[in-house]
Amino acid sequence: MARMTAARAAVEILKREGVSNAFGVPGAAINPFYAALKASGGINHTLARHVEGASHMAEGYTRTHPGNIGVCIGTSGPAGTDMITGLYSAIGDSIPILCITGQAPTALLHKEDFQAVDIASIAGPVTKMAVTVLEAAQVPGVFQQAFHLMRSGRPGPVLIDLPIDVQLTEIEFDPETYEPLPVYKPAASRAQIEKALTFLLESERPLIVAGGGIINADASDLLVEFAELTNTPVVPTLMGWGTIPDDHELNAGMVGQQTGHRYGNATFLESDFVLGIGNRWANRHTGYKLDVYREGRTFVHVDIEPTQIGKIFAPDYGIASDAKAALELFVEVARELKAAGRLPDRSAWVASHLERKGSLHRRTHFDNVPMKPQRVYEEMNKAFGPDTRYVTTIGLSQIAGAQMLHVYKPRHWINCGQAGPLGWTIPAALGVATADPEAQVVALSGDYDFQFMIEELAVGAQHRIPYVHVLVNNAYLGLIRQAQIGLDINFQVNLEFENQNSPELGVYGVDHVKVAEGLGCKAIRVTEPDQLLPAFEEAKKLAARYRVPVVVEAILERVTNIAMSPTADISAVKEFEEIATEPGHAPTAIIPIRA
Repeated sequence: MARMTAARAAVEILKREGVSNAFGVPGAAINPFYAALKASGGINHTLARHVEGASHMAEGYTRTHPGNIGVCIGTSGPAGTDMITGLYSAIGDSIPILCITGQAPTALLHKEDFQAVDIASIAGPVTKMAVTVLEAAQVPGVFQQAFHLMRSGRPGPVLIDLPIDVQLTEIEFDPETYEPLPVYKPAASRAQIEKALTFLLESERPLIVAGGGIINADASDLLVEFAELTNTPVVPTLMGWGTIPDDHELNAGMVGQQTGHRYGNATFLESDFVLGIGNRWANRHTGYKLDVYREGRTFVHVDIEPTQIGKIFAPDYGIASDAKAALELFVEVARELKAAGRLPDRSAWVASHLERKGSLHRRTHFDNVPMKPQRVYEEMNKAFGPDTRYVTTIGLSQIAGAQMLHVYKPRHWINCGQAGPLGWTIPAALGVATADPEAQVVALSGDYDFQFMIEELAVGAQHRIPYVHVLVNNAYLGLIRQAQIGLDINFQVNLEFENQNSPELGVYGVDHVKVAEGLGCKAIRVTEPDQLLPAFEEAKKLAARYRVPVVVEAILERVTNIAMSPTADISAVKEFEEIATEPGHAPTAIIPIRA
């Protein structure tokens, strides 16, 4: 048996579990692990500027390809607490990431040693496992269990805390005979799938709600095949966007109180049966008025997590299953039903959804100066093709982007769905671009999200990680301002000031171009709508030439209200801007309005 430090054993296990990249910030209590990382080789490390940033980089990395697990590393104390937001984000969206922290020596854990904090207790509620390893001999088993847990059942994050003396202790460990533990995922039975399909067969206006669990299971092709076999329109959730291409005739659009399409909501409200696969019935999708969402419809819910079924409302039938396992059987049984001529004719229902998809649009074409944000997304649709990987988190920019951009492939809308932390976008985009360095990665932020972790742009400059960052700037906390309308206030949401160093900005305050350039990146400011498309094209060229992040800042009108429901009711979404009534109003719509 080989003898090595526990830290070295941990690194060897990472490699044998498929880890090739890690993100982090070293420190005294984790330096032995970093020494093992250097000595072992084989794992590329990206030095973040903030440990929370490293955790979001790990998230972006995981979300980009099936099987990826992002790893983030930090020292003791505040490094671990900085990672909590990343862990919360990951568990909310079922994303496996591994956080590794250093810790004070075991003998000093209860003596208020410098930067000693009980990070395992703090991280417990936002992880599948959080543990401080007190015995060096347990390190291999703990890491083996971590990967087993991250991949089994509903995926999610793990935190492993390593006291410095544990890292340095030598143990017996043979890397050559190490084997990952088998992954457990529940699987539907044939009888369950047949029963679920009886609801579909009995309905007249069925829909499939496709959640992020389908993307996690790498089962989008099966979803599309099942939809095509049964001729059933599909509603992707925000986390499931890309499971079926936006231009597929069975893509019925998204539903929701915020990130929904007009045609998506209208079609949903006409439906009589909903088959949810790998979705959570999140309130941004359902709205808070569940009576509106559920009225007149029966529901079947398929989810990998048994306790998710019935959590929001009781479905008419529930199945605990991995999405891929369920869809394999859905396809198998649907093929048999089709061969037997037992599938109903859904052509009229599909035609009605396509009529709505070709007529119920929001207007995107405005020539106003300062610009309306809708025009930015219109020009993005022109500039960035179907292979683009979009990255964003929260705010009016994300909501409007979800309403107006187009996504054609799974893992090409990489969005922090449940937690929505400001600052997520820059580091997540760096993680995505690290995982897929040849991809066209386009991040989308409002000015406040952009400012939260703006220092991470320097990571892209240092490590030569190119991507394009579209920054829509109105010098406002736009979503919070809009949420305050019902309270009749406009309080502490205004970011405007006159920058004495950049008077040409007027009241728009922060000079993002100077800051981005100061961090080693490239930046372009756009003030008129006709400049947007040339700026996006130039940004792509600059990113390719200099291999750094390129920021395109669009100066918007100060106040724009984006369509959403003030009462959190999907049947009562308020359209603040005029809707599209002719082809020129929404020229990049999937199905343009007929002249």
